[in-house]
Amino acid sequence: MVVKVFFPSCCPEAESGLLLGRWIPEQNAAVVLAIIHYPFIPGQVKQYLEQIKNVTTVNVSVLGSWSSHSSRTEENQFLQDLSSLFPHGFWFQLTQEKENESVFNCHVVQPCRKNNEEDVILIHYDQRKVMLSKLHDMDTKILGNNHNPEVKSEVINSDFAAIFDTVAKCELLFTIDKYDETPIKFTHWQSEGRETSVVVELVKQASVPICMVLLFLVTLVLNICKSRILNVWPLHILWSKLSTRVQLAHRLDHLQTIASTTKAQNHTEFMRKANLFVSFLIDVGLGMLLILWLYQKNRIGQLADALIPAADHIAKKLQELLEWLMGAPAGLKMNKALDEVLGRFFLYHIHLWISYIHLMSSFIEVMLWYVGLSACLGLTVALSVVSDITSLLTFHIYCFYVYGARIYCLKIYGLSSLWRLFRGKKWNVLRQRVDSCSYDLDQLFIGTLLFTVLLFLLPTTALYYLIFTLLRLVVVVIQGLIHLLVDFINSLPLYALGLRLCRPYVLAAGVKFQVFQKVAGKPLHLLMQINPLTYRMIIERYRLPTYSCYPKDSWAALCKKLFVGKLIYPWKRKTGKQD
Repeated sequence: MVVKVFFPSCCPEAESGLLLGRWIPEQNAAVVLAIIHYPFIPGQVKQYLEQIKNVTTVNVSVLGSWSSHSSRTEENQFLQDLSSLFPHGFWFQLTQEKENESVFNCHVVQPCRKNNEEDVILIHYDQRKVMLSKLHDMDTKILGNNHNPEVKSEVINSDFAAIFDTVAKCELLFTIDKYDETPIKFTHWQSEGRETSVVVELVKQASVPICMVLLFLVTLVLNICKSRILNVWPLHILWSKLSTRVQLAHRLDHLQTIASTTKAQNHTEFMRKANLFVSFLIDVGLGMLLILWLYQKNRIGQLADALIPAADHIAKKLQELLEWLMGAPAGLKMNKALDEVLGRFFLYHIHLWISYIHLMSSFIEVMLWYVGLSACLGLTVALSVVSDITSLLTFHIYCFYVYGARIYCLKIYGLSSLWRLFRGKKWNVLRQRVDSCSYDLDQLFIGTLLFTVLLFLLPTTALYYLIFTLLRLVVVVIQGLIHLLVDFINSLPLYALGLRLCRPYVLAAGVKFQVFQKVAGKPLHLLMQINPLTYRMIIERYRLPTYSCYPKDSWAALCKKLFVGKLIYPWKRKTGKQD
């Protein structure tokens, strides 16, 4: 039988004493947590072990003795004789060689057996890294095909989870250093002094009042948003259509979670809070940088001066496009009367739009100056405002698309109904199916006339619909890219990625072993190292929930809607959250 002894890499320099740790029978392994030094009283050691068990719920016990290279023979014999005072299934006697301090002799004593020869593997581990790390279970669905819902998910628990859990739960043991006036002296990774930071302690003390004030402000803003002021009919409709409203509500939810004074119950809740907090800080920081860039060198004025000529240029190009459609576009034979009516109708809308833009030209710079201040709420809010401004500036294109789509859709549905009339069928509205039907000659004659008229007018309508649909799709793609960028910033787990970059051992995917010392006739020495999670696995595990703006229809359904003339909103946000 092979016995594994996990030995802290900070303890080979320790003086002689007792090995304090936990025995894990399922894995036939012993985890050494600390070394108790002289002078000590066995009764005090037992009392302290009971206190640790009650607080940490870890079955901590004395596993054996440790003899350093500078110890005397009498001390070693005394430590070995203590096995009768601390009964245990296995009593490990680790002795450090005087010639080579990195080589240990390990003798395993079992009181119930006469033959005490056991193969021992000494595994050196970094106690600080193991205590601070979180060992993640491997999910075969994540490792395999994460996009196929039919793939069954199987969680693979690491065999070393108990070792990591033991070291993490015994954090109380590591708070005792040599400067504390305690009857028992230990050697562990913090025995020379506790690792702490004045800044961290100050932040901890100030976090509670700050969170209470922030929670009060967020609650006040939420109550104002839910008041009757914004529920008035026109304001309610306009407010519900804005991307800025969706992003502000999303950030308010984040602030409510961050400002909550309830302590995180587990690692997942802590990481979610930390990711939200870091994401909010970086978002606001990027927004402040954007404000600094916009308000330097009068860039707001330059943007306002360039906006009106750009709108005039777009309107002029649209006017030229309509004049081209009113002629013989690409040599196509169009219905002259219908072409003239549609062309003049759309030209009149362009004229109204240009008049509106020039009427607002004197206020645009002031409006942009105040809109630029929205970036102080975060870069994502500023991008949402840009998306809303894009919708406002291209409202005439949206109107053209709606007019063209409605006319085209009516003709498509009219032609399909009349085509069923020729075949002696009709659409049953109640049963939602096509049934047989008999028509008289008058109905067939009128249907033939209407079918002929709609069929010959269809190319003219279809051309206008095609042109304005393409223009609308260009605007939709631009807004879709903005929404994707906003969702990317909202969902990115920046705190977890920062840990992976600065402290990769904190988010552990597993462990690996390296041969540390191999001497004939001596126990094999291995060095345990932590394998961190990959960046892809971190994003998959800790990705923040966000309001998805991905297309709600498949590409086939989208093409079908475009063909029959139904209105499309492929980047419309859903009301539910997507994880």
